[in-house]
Amino acid sequence: MENENKLDEALLFFLNESLERIILSNPRTKDGFLKLVLRPLLLQGELKFQAEEFTEKQAFHKNMGAEEAAGYVKEQLLTLYRNGEIQSKLGSGTVLVSKKGTVTVKIKKNGKERAAGQKKAARICADGLSREDISRLSLHNRKKNYVLPEGTPVPFLVDLGVMTKEGAVVKARYDKFRQINRFLEFVEDILPGLDPSRETRIIDFGCGKSYLTFAMYYYLKEIKGYPVRIVGLDLKKDVIALCSRLAQKFGFENLTFEHGNIADYEGTDQVDMVVTLHACDTATDYALAKAVRWGARVILSVPCCQHELNKQVKNDFLAPVLQYGLLKERMSALLTDGIRAGLLEEAGYRTQILEFIDMEHTPKNIMIRAVRQGKKKKQKGLEELIQGLHAEPTLQRLLREDGAI
Repeated sequence: MENENKLDEALLFFLNESLERIILSNPRTKDGFLKLVLRPLLLQGELKFQAEEFTEKQAFHKNMGAEEAAGYVKEQLLTLYRNGEIQSKLGSGTVLVSKKGTVTVKIKKNGKERAAGQKKAARICADGLSREDISRLSLHNRKKNYVLPEGTPVPFLVDLGVMTKEGAVVKARYDKFRQINRFLEFVEDILPGLDPSRETRIIDFGCGKSYLTFAMYYYLKEIKGYPVRIVGLDLKKDVIALCSRLAQKFGFENLTFEHGNIADYEGTDQVDMVVTLHACDTATDYALAKAVRWGARVILSVPCCQHELNKQVKNDFLAPVLQYGLLKERMSALLTDGIRAGLLEEAGYRTQILEFIDMEHTPKNIMIRAVRQGKKKKQKGLEELIQGLHAEPTLQRLLREDGAI
C-alpha cells in the first residue's frame, strides 16, 4: 500500500504540462497491448492526456483529464504491465511491478523545478486549499510540450510563416505547427529502427512545400545528431526551387530537392526510409512499391484521395450502403488503406494504422507506419476481400510484378 501511495504521488507530480511521456511496457500476457504511451495534448485550449495503446498492427487512442489519466495509468501498471518510465521537464521516474505484484517506484526530481513546485504548493496551501485543489488548479493555462517547443524560434519555421522571429506560433498556422510536431513524434518512435553510426538515406515523395521535410531533417540532424541525407521529390518546379533555396540558406547540406514523378524516380537504389505524405491516389501505391523494392527499413505514409477503389468497388452485400456516394467514398478510402497495410505485411513489414492528426483539423488523418521485419506473412482473407470487392489494387499489382508478394 505504501508503494502504491508513492505511485499516486508520482503521478500527481508529473501529470501536468511539463510531462514529455509516460511509457508502459513489458506486458504480463502476450494477448493484449504491447506498449502504452501517454502524452500531454492540448484540445480546444484544455490540457488532456492521450493514451496510445499499441498492438502488433494497430494503435488505439484515448483522451483523458489529469485525474482520469492518473487512475488509468495506475490501473494499467497494477494489472497489465511490469515496467513504467516517466520523462518530464520536472524530472524522471521508473516503476517496476514484480511477478508477485510488488510495486517499486523511483523518482528523480530536477532541483530547480522541485524547489519552484514546493514553493508554489506552499503558497497555495497558505490560502487554505487542499491537495486536491492544487491538482485541479495545476490543470489551467497549460501548453502542450511539443518536440519543437513554442517560444523558441526555429529558422525554417520562421521563413515558412509558421513562427514569428520571437518564436511565437502564428495563430493562423497553429494547425500546421501541431501537424509538424505530431509527425516528429512518429519519427521519434522509429529512431530505434535507424542506425546512428552510419548515414541514413531518406526519400520524401510528394514533398510539396516541405514543412515536414525540413522538420524531419532539423530534428534528426540538428537535434538528434543522426547522419542523414534526405531527398524531397515533387512535380512542381517552383516549389522545388523555393525549397532548394531555403535548404541552402539554412545550411542543410544533406537536404536536397528534385523535380520528378514518383513512378519514374530512379535516383537511387538504396533507401533506408520512405516518407509519402498526401501523395494523391495511386501515387501513394507507387511510393510504397518503391519503398518495398528498395528494402526500406521504415515507411511513413499519409495517403490522400483514394479514388481507385471507389471507381472499382462492387459488392452485393454492401450495395444498400454503397448506393450513397459519401459513404461509398469514405468506405473506399478506409478499405484502400487497410488493403495497403495488409499487402505491406505480406511483403515483410510490421504495419500499423495510426491517427496522424485530429479529425477536426484535417480529414487526411490516417498514417500507415511500416517497419521492415524481413519475414513475409500471408494475410488470411485479404485476397478474398479484394476479390469480393471486385478490386484490382495498384499496389498489389506492383508488388507482384516485383516478386515482393
